[in-house]
Amino acid sequence: MLQRQVMIYTELSPNPNSMKFVLNFELAPEGLSFDYPTIASTAEESKASPLAGDLFQFPFIRRIFIASNFITITKDDETEWEDVVYDIKKFLKIFFEQNNLVFAQKTIDKNTLIVDANDTAVIAKIKSTLDQYVRPAVESDGGAINFASFDEISGQVKVYLQGSCSGCPSSTITLKDGIERLLKTMVPEVKEVVAEGI
Repeated sequence: MLQRQVMIYTELSPNPNSMKFVLNFELAPEGLSFDYPTIASTAEESKASPLAGDLFQFPFIRRIFIASNFITITKDDETEWEDVVYDIKKFLKIFFEQNNLVFAQKTIDKNTLIVDANDTAVIAKIKSTLDQYVRPAVESDGGAINFASFDEISGQVKVYLQGSCSGCPSSTITLKDGIERLLKTMVPEVKEVVAEGI
């Protein structure tokens, strides 16, 4: 079997405890992302990941996020990145050279994206705006944003922030000054944007 050519580089994120490990191939199917706040979450049927489970063997890792072609790892406060980045990169290189699976097949089967035909015109516009304008910027910082809900009466949009956005000191500023302002401009029905689960 041919050994996969694995190239990894790191990028800092706005969250000082999170580091983005970027690979030269896709890890998750397009538009999907997976957040693992605990080792137990790596075995959940809808998002089982041997990769995330193995990464939690590093005692300083507190959260793992996998999307597109990157893994965002959040460490504890005590550990310094310069002490552990080499070991993580070495682990990832070996993991992928051995052609190990990122996700269990059941995870891929359960997470194929289905466009919701029941979305109202406003919700479709909100989702489109998030996908086109917000998602690329958030992913470049090692995170992800997903639509949660829209209340037509109050005009409130709820979103899930994942990856480096979880626990990031600047995520609230990004949410209010960037995402909320953009959505209000593009979709006049939106009055407020709030984050779930940060």
